[in-house]
Amino acid sequence: MWMTLWKQELSFVPWAVVIGVALAGMATDIARRRIPNRLTGPTLLAGLIWAVYAGGWAGLLDASIACVMLATPYVLLFVFAGGGAGDAKLMGAIGAWVGIAGGIIVLLGVAIAAIVLAIIFALAHKQLQSVLVNLAGTLYAMVFMVSRRFNLQDAKDVLPKASSMQTMPYGPAIFIGVCIGAAGVLLCRI
Repeated sequence: MWMTLWKQELSFVPWAVVIGVALAGMATDIARRRIPNRLTGPTLLAGLIWAVYAGGWAGLLDASIACVMLATPYVLLFVFAGGGAGDAKLMGAIGAWVGIAGGIIVLLGVAIAAIVLAIIFALAHKQLQSVLVNLAGTLYAMVFMVSRRFNLQDAKDVLPKASSMQTMPYGPAIFIGVCIGAAGVLLCRI
């Protein structure tokens, strides 16, 4: 099904919307360390409406799956590592607009941008060592949870405490990742 949607004629509307929304999310995240619901809610709703318009029920299913797919890692970060709920809502709204195929590319782009920006942020704040220690602890926790068939109840005991983690606004990583995703999709489709 999603391969059929991937093969549809490329529409620039979803990518223009998510780039604009990600830019607005980045601006508010930098200024206020929040991504407001008044940005994410209407974006999600409009994305689902667009999906129905562009692809019917298959489009709605694709958008819904992509919404959950993009939001889930950030919901987990919110629950277990003190990440922002606005990041999760923004990623879900972006998923509704770009679908599964575009969402995979956006998710990879955001992850790469976040790693690079986190290293730059840690270097700028002279906290690279503590960031690397927390990263090692998080990787250990993931291995621990996977080896025990991912027991979520143990996660809070194994993960580094949120108070010991360096925080940064995630909006810039989302914006850069969306731009990477848009460029990747455009280059693959030409």
